[in-house]
Amino acid sequence: MEFVLGIAAAIFFALGTVLQEREAQEVPEDEAMNAGVLLKLARRPVWMAGIAADGLGFICQAAALHFGQLAVVQPLLAASVVFALPFGRFIVHRRVTRKDSLGAAAVTAGLVFFLVMANPEDGVDDASTMGWIVSGAIAGAVCAVLVVAARGRSASPRAALLGMSAGILFGFSAGLTLTVVDSLNEGIVELITDWHLYALIAVGWISMTLSQAALQTGALPAAVSTQMSLDPVVSVLLGVLIFQESIHDTFLEGAVAALGLAVMIGGLVYLARAQGAEEPAPAPA
Repeated sequence: MEFVLGIAAAIFFALGTVLQEREAQEVPEDEAMNAGVLLKLARRPVWMAGIAADGLGFICQAAALHFGQLAVVQPLLAASVVFALPFGRFIVHRRVTRKDSLGAAAVTAGLVFFLVMANPEDGVDDASTMGWIVSGAIAGAVCAVLVVAARGRSASPRAALLGMSAGILFGFSAGLTLTVVDSLNEGIVELITDWHLYALIAVGWISMTLSQAALQTGALPAAVSTQMSLDPVVSVLLGVLIFQESIHDTFLEGAVAALGLAVMIGGLVYLARAQGAEEPAPAPA
């Protein structure tokens, strides 16, 4: 069930990303990191359609996390870049090249190898308090450094640094989502009094703002590849380290699974760069 729901989430996220790409580049660069940029974009119907698609994707993702493991569901979402190819062709008339096909094939092959060889097994429903504190502090500190380092940079390095911070928080949000979904079994009172829900809202808002800022630079290869690459990596690390999920039975299986993950990430970077090579240079804001 988690595989079907994960693929459905990837399809909706792909549609949402293509729609939001169109609108994010319309925002002036000096407003990209403004806390109200999302409210400004909310006045644009196409951007809101993208948000609606993301909402459906999040519902599918949450359901997949309820039935499956963090180390399975988040890597599945990397398939969204593959589904974005046909959406990009029909919505923004982006040409699908041979390089795009090769990148998509690498992502798909790497994902299949990882899922087959990792053989993920269930962990705990919630991490320990210390696990959340340590992982949250590390993620927050790294993201803060990346955001500060992005200031004053040219488009591509800025997009990469902001995309990295967004990808880290996307992975962290997935861990929070897993716990929030499981708390639904305890009833609505337990849900609204659980700190995980409010942490998820806060981290989700920050990650969306960073993602839009990265896309707005116009350096889409750097923005997309960093976000999509770090999300599954952080998710797998959280799954193993704080949710105690097991992702292999033998050393050989673990090594092949890691190789599959590396191939998938390489495919993501290659695909993002191939698509970026087809994009016209963005006009000055």
